[in-house]
Amino acid sequence: MKLLVPTLAVQLFMATFVAGQMPGGMANHPTRQLEPPDSSIPTATRSNVTFTKDVAPIVQEHCQTCHRPGEGAPFSLLTYETARPWAKAMKRMVLERAMPPWFEDGHTEQFANNRSLTQAEIDTIVAWANAGAPKGDPKDLPPPRQFVEGWTIPKPDVTFQLPKPFPVPESGVLEYQYVIMPTGFTKDTWVQYVEAAPTDRSVVHHIVAYVRRPGSNYFKNQPKGVFFEAPPSKTGAKADPDDVPSDWLVGYAPGQPPDIFEHGQAKLVPAGSDLVLEVHYMPEGKATTDQSTVGLVFAKEPPKERVMTLTADNETFQIPPGDPNYRVDTSFTVRHDVTLLGMHPHMHTRGKDMQYRLVFPNGETRTILNVPHYNWHWQLWYNLANPIELPKGTKIECTAHFDNSADNPENPDPTKTVIWGQQSFDEMMVCFFNVAFPANLSAKEVLPLPKTDTAVAQKDQK
Repeated sequence: MKLLVPTLAVQLFMATFVAGQMPGGMANHPTRQLEPPDSSIPTATRSNVTFTKDVAPIVQEHCQTCHRPGEGAPFSLLTYETARPWAKAMKRMVLERAMPPWFEDGHTEQFANNRSLTQAEIDTIVAWANAGAPKGDPKDLPPPRQFVEGWTIPKPDVTFQLPKPFPVPESGVLEYQYVIMPTGFTKDTWVQYVEAAPTDRSVVHHIVAYVRRPGSNYFKNQPKGVFFEAPPSKTGAKADPDDVPSDWLVGYAPGQPPDIFEHGQAKLVPAGSDLVLEVHYMPEGKATTDQSTVGLVFAKEPPKERVMTLTADNETFQIPPGDPNYRVDTSFTVRHDVTLLGMHPHMHTRGKDMQYRLVFPNGETRTILNVPHYNWHWQLWYNLANPIELPKGTKIECTAHFDNSADNPENPDPTKTVIWGQQSFDEMMVCFFNVAFPANLSAKEVLPLPKTDTAVAQKDQK
């Protein structure tokens, strides 16, 4: 079932979102290569703005990472010839600030990966389209950006690919697929760049690559190198002996950038670890296959700081039928001095807005991210231009609202009470964030205490 997108503008750029498997035909993948909507160019008006001199630098900086062959966008903007037929659509989308996708409100922190256009850049694209989309002098073109085919990061030092193409049917609901892949690392390995890349982005809702240390109980006794579905959790299962049983290495979702860390920062893959790949496939109307890959670029020297991806989440909510503004809260208290690097809000089709706040030990409160119009089609990270030092005891608070009403065009069933679940027609409320801390510090000193330890600690404090 195909999603009927309400506006032509969204159809041109974002709705390459094709039909998913969920009730109501929800869709989420900006992937199909589209034909230009109209080969005619706007009536020319007087302007000295040209593609080669003025527009090409803008699309190189803000657009070409996605708008190139093999990536998630529906058409290429690498050359004048591929961009010119889309001039009117480009004008419309930048005027509406729908492209490039960026959803924080601009009133909290500065973000290093802010992909939004300045007003001057918007005015340039509009003037170019209004002038008939002139090419200009080829000598004015900036040098082309260099990309590694299939990757946003530099050429990986090592890659891990699914053992074989996974067959995705044309319709239906698929459970998460998992594959355990030994790294073969004989020593602790520090990773500065890491990216997960599908071979068919149209059917991949997300990928998560976890690091499984030797001796971990995480998927213990599951076979390696083959696809499997997670077995039901066992009540009273023995606690995992590892303090990080499933360390998040990298994720992929539409709009989500790879992990790229500053010199002196890296993620750790301990010697003898496995990678556990979790892939969520969503059939979109045509049978296909995918053989996703994870690529790693090693740090050139041992880092001073270790980076970890942590979460504050809430799995207990029950969103009533028809509720247009249901609030869900969660928090995470830092147990050691760390540096906050970035944030990544995650919800599904009913996600409406999300806010991150810091409550410091001295009582000071600071809002650090506000996403007033969350768009689940684009899973964005917001990386701080100026990372924030968090002293021990700082609380990261998150508040989200969900729209479970019939007025939400993305809502698959407004008559349903919605709870936490893996499928996109269920809901999630997860506040991801990256922190850095001294590389010689055990992760156990940073992660939350297990629930039993928390109860003991609280008892001791009384």
